[in-house]
Amino acid sequence: MSSPVVPFRQFVLKVHSRCDLACDHCYVYEHADQSWLRRPKVMSPETVGAVVDRIREHAIRHRLDGVNVVLHGGEPLLAGPERLDAICAALRAGMPEGCDLDLRIHTNGVRLDERFLDVFARHRVTVGVSIDGDRAANDRHRRFAGGRSSYDQVVRAVGLLRDRPALFGGLLCTVDVANDPIRVYEALLALRPPRVDFLLPHATWDTPPSRPSPTAYADWLTAVHDRWEADGRPMGVRLFESLIRAAFGMSSLTEAIGLDASALVVVETDGTYEQVDSLKVAYEDAPATGYDVFAHSLDEVAGHPGVRARQTGIEGLCDTCRGCPVVEACGGGLYPHRHRSGNGFDNPSVYCADLFKLITHVRGRTAVTTHAMPVSVLDALAGGYGGAAEIAHLSRSQDSYRRMLVTRVAGRDGSRTTELLTRLDAGHREALDAVLAHPYVRAWAVACLRGEADRAYLGNVVAAAALRAGLPVKMPVLLVGGAAHLPTVGTLVDASGLPESLPVLVAEPGGPPRLDGAETVWHPARRLVSGDMSVLLEDGDPHRDCHEWPAAPRLDEDEAALWQVRFDEAWRLIQRDYPAYVPALRTALTTLTPLSRVVPDDLSSTARDAFGAVAAALPGDPATLALLILHEFQHVKLGAILDLLDLYDPSDRRLFYAPWRDDPRPLEGLLQGTYAHLAVTDFWRLRRHAVPDPGHRHFARWRAETARAVETLAGSGALTPLGERFVERMRQTMAGWLAEPVPGADLEAAARAAGEHAAAHPQA
Repeated sequence: MSSPVVPFRQFVLKVHSRCDLACDHCYVYEHADQSWLRRPKVMSPETVGAVVDRIREHAIRHRLDGVNVVLHGGEPLLAGPERLDAICAALRAGMPEGCDLDLRIHTNGVRLDERFLDVFARHRVTVGVSIDGDRAANDRHRRFAGGRSSYDQVVRAVGLLRDRPALFGGLLCTVDVANDPIRVYEALLALRPPRVDFLLPHATWDTPPSRPSPTAYADWLTAVHDRWEADGRPMGVRLFESLIRAAFGMSSLTEAIGLDASALVVVETDGTYEQVDSLKVAYEDAPATGYDVFAHSLDEVAGHPGVRARQTGIEGLCDTCRGCPVVEACGGGLYPHRHRSGNGFDNPSVYCADLFKLITHVRGRTAVTTHAMPVSVLDALAGGYGGAAEIAHLSRSQDSYRRMLVTRVAGRDGSRTTELLTRLDAGHREALDAVLAHPYVRAWAVACLRGEADRAYLGNVVAAAALRAGLPVKMPVLLVGGAAHLPTVGTLVDASGLPESLPVLVAEPGGPPRLDGAETVWHPARRLVSGDMSVLLEDGDPHRDCHEWPAAPRLDEDEAALWQVRFDEAWRLIQRDYPAYVPALRTALTTLTPLSRVVPDDLSSTARDAFGAVAAALPGDPATLALLILHEFQHVKLGAILDLLDLYDPSDRRLFYAPWRDDPRPLEGLLQGTYAHLAVTDFWRLRRHAVPDPGHRHFARWRAETARAVETLAGSGALTPLGERFVERMRQTMAGWLAEPVPGADLEAAARAAGEHAAAHPQA
C-alpha cells in the first residue's frame, strides 16, 4: 500500500527564465542542466492562471491553512512591475478561504525601484535580495556579463527595502571561502537585514566545491557563528537557528539540513513541474518530472519517485549517514549535494565533513544542547508520571526558552532598563531567574514578539528582579488597567488616576514600592501553603488571561482565604493518595491562577506559554481541586516536551473524535487530552476505593476512552518515531489498568455513557 501524499506547501514560480547578471556560480546557467535554453523567457498569463488553479485545488484537497509562494528566476524583476502585479493579484485572489498566502520574491536587486516596491506593498510581498558580502566578496562572482560590478545597485536596493521594512525579508549570501568570513558578516550586518541565509555553493561529488582545506566551509561558517553569538544574535541566521532548533528535536527552517520531508515544488515558465531546482547541478534534466500544470495535478507530482525520494527521512539516506551521530540535525545535507555518477544520490553530502564539524561546534557553543532529552527521561514522562529529575530536565529547558525570549525582547538598545537587566544577570542571577521563571513572563515575551504586548513591560520584569535582589529601584514601569504589576513580587494600584503611560517606580531596600507622584496601594504577592509546599496565588498579572477561560479579577481577602483552605486540603489529599505525582508537582508547579467566578467550578486550564501555571475555578471540594491539578499538570509536562521534541506531523490538519470534548480535535489536541486523561484515569483508579460510587464507573469510563484515544493516535500515521515511542509507553501504562477488575454494573454504565457521548458528537 502506497504511503499518503505529503502535500506541497512551498511553490517556486520561475516567472522569468533569464538574468541580467552573469554570476559564475549560478546553478541555473553554469551547471549540468541547461533546460532553460528551451523555455520561454517569461511565464504567460495562461500559465499563471493554471498554476493558481492547481495550488487552490491542492490547498482545498489537503485543507492547508497556509502556503508559501516564491517568485523566482532567472531574475524575476525582468518580468516588469505590471506583469508581477498581475501575477501577485492572481495568486492573492486564487487562494481558498482559510488558506493564508505567504508571498515572497528572490531577486538580485539591481532593478529594484519604487515601482516594484509599490506592487509588493499592494500585494504584501516579502523581498529577499542576494548579496555575497562587501564589495570585494560580492564582485568575485556577482557581476554583469561584461565584468561590471553589481554591488552599488544591490546596496541601493537594500536601502530602499530598509525604508519599507514590512517588505524586507532578508539577504541571501553564497559562501565563498576565498572571502574573509568576518568582513562578509560585518558587511551584511551593516545593511541591517532582519535575516541572512548563508548558502553553500551547489556542488556534487563529480564537481566538488573549491576546498583549500578538508573542512574549509565549516571553518568559515563557525567563524561567522561565533561572532554572531558574541554579538547577541543581532539578526536572524537561518542556518544557525536551524541547528539550534535541531538540538531541541524541532524542525529545521531550511531544506539544506534536517530530516523533514520536502514539501517544495518548482513551476518553470512553460508550466512544467520540476523538483527542487538545485538538482540542476547534478545532470541534464535532473529536476524534471514529465508533468505540467495544464495536464497534471499537484498530487500526481507529489507521487513522483524523485519527489518521494526527498520525503523518506532517515530511511532514504545512505548507510554512512544513518550511522552518523549528527544525522538528525544534518539530514544528509541538501539532496543534490549527495550526487555521484554511478550510484546517484546514495551518498553522504559532498559537504559531509563540513556539516559534521559545524553541527558539533554549534552544539558545543549553545546552551540549548544540554536539553536534548535522554530516552530514559522521555520514557518516564510518556508513561504518565516522571519524577523530580525528569521534571527538572523540562524546567531547565524552559529556563533557557524564557531567557532567550526575554533577551530578544530586550534587544541591544542600550536603554537603562536593558543595562539594569544585564547587571542583574551578572550580579544577582538568582533573583532574576526567580522572576523569569514566573509562567506569565514567557507568555508576555511571546506575545510581545508577536506584536501583541507592550515591550515596556520589560521594566516591570526588571524592577521585580531588582526588588527581589534588595536593590534600590527608580525606573519607568508599565501601567495596565491602572496597576503596575511586578511579577512574583506584587501589584501597585494607582489610586490617583495617572494616565496609562510609564510612571516611575521608586523603592528603597526593605520598603514597599510606590509610583512617583501618585497615590498608590501596594498589594504584595500572595502564596498558598500546605506544609512545605507553596505556590503563588496569581490574581494580578495582566498576562495571566492567556488561558481558555477568563481569569478572575483580584480576590478579596475572604476569597483568598478560601483558596488557601481548599489548596491545603487538596495538597494533603494528593500527598496521601497520589504520592507518585508529588515529586514532579513540587519541582514545577509554581502558580495557581483563579478563573472567573462565572466559570463552572469543575473547569481548569493551562497555557502552552505558561509552564508551571494551572488555572482553575475554585471547586467546592478538595478532591475536585486535586483532580484538576493532576489533570492540568499533565498538560504542563506535555507542553514542555513538545517544546523539545517533534512527536507528530504539524502539517496534518485532520480532526479526531475526543471522548472528553464536544468538538473534534486536531492531532495535538487529541495527544494533549489523551495524556491528561492518563492522570484522570489514575485519579479514579485510586479514588474508587474510597468513593466506590461514582469511582468505579468513572474509572471504567476513562480507562476505556483513554485507551481508545491511544489507539487513534497510534493509528493516525502522523506520529514521528519519537511520537510512536511516546504513545507506545502510554499504551503500556493503560494495559495494566485495563486488566484491573471493575464491577459489572459499573462497566455497563460506563459503556452506556461512552456510547451516548459518541452518538451525540460524531467525528467531523
